[in-house]
Amino acid sequence: DLLLSNSCIPFLGSTEGLDFRTLLLDEERGRLLVGAKDHIFLLNLVDVNKNVKKIYWPAAKEKVELCKLAGKDAHTECANFIRVLQPYNRTHVYVCGTGAFHPLCGYLELG
Repeated sequence: DLLLSNSCIPFLGSTEGLDFRTLLLDEERGRLLVGAKDHIFLLNLVDVNKNVKKIYWPAAKEKVELCKLAGKDAHTECANFIRVLQPYNRTHVYVCGTGAFHPLCGYLELG
């Protein structure tokens, strides 16, 4: 219904099948951070498809292999699912992912 009424703009990046997990709204700067499978997106709130910035942050290959050897599903469990997007200060966001069952965190400079 929303598409038919032109009430929304679908995010075209979702065609990659990226299993979105977490969001962080930055109203002050007019952007939305989206955590997904192996990716972090920085979107413009006015038009989510304009000037999309994407960071590819996969789990280490050896961690993915260990995950598969433990009997986990390679496509749905053995990846870096971004779970935490937390403001740290005016220039950085604290980011954590599952890292194929070996969690990893870092600071993302928003620039």
